[in-house]
Amino acid sequence: MTALLVAHGQPSDPGPAARALDALAAKVASHLPGREVRAATLAEPGALARAVAGPPGTVLPLFMACGWFSETHLPTRLAQAGGAAWHILPPLGCTPEVQDLTVTLAAEAAAEGATALILAAHGSGRSPMPAAVTRLVASRVSRETAIARAEAAFLEQAPRLSDIAGSFPETTVCLPWFAAEGGHVAEDLPELLAEGGFRGRILPPVGLDPRLPALIARLLARQM
Repeated sequence: MTALLVAHGQPSDPGPAARALDALAAKVASHLPGREVRAATLAEPGALARAVAGPPGTVLPLFMACGWFSETHLPTRLAQAGGAAWHILPPLGCTPEVQDLTVTLAAEAAAEGATALILAAHGSGRSPMPAAVTRLVASRVSRETAIARAEAAFLEQAPRLSDIAGSFPETTVCLPWFAAEGGHVAEDLPELLAEGGFRGRILPPVGLDPRLPALIARLLARQM
């Protein structure tokens, strides 16, 4: 059976995000001998239709939250592309495995001297569901690691990164709760932190951790 990784992509410049997703799919496939792993971003014209051509398989949305995108928008886009029969798994960020990895990343940062953590996510002005996942993971960091203070903050809803960044000490790390390094991670997030007077260190996004391809492969192997 075929697996398909689907990500938002970058509408203003689809190429780089599509190539990064292709590279991730290749890494995941290296852990699944004999299985095909395809990739498509929603931002790249025609990519989804090309990816779902042929017998139906399994879709893993590389979204970091549940909600409208995974429950309404993606099924609609798949149906329009001819992939209505494909089986959609829960979004990446809603899986216990990725949440466990995030707690591990926080514990590793604590072992290197971090005492506080900001879990930075996109957020939504329309639904509470994306923020709820981020807050859940931040609360786990507080309970399960040596990080003394862990809070969720957002780009597009309260509390915004710029509102709370200055209240954290220099021994703080900001962990982007994102599946890839697009414009939000590379530009918006650092700008909001700087605006708020952030004095700590920004970690790579969760989606770039080198353990992720094998983790995704394990998720897919249970369904393929």
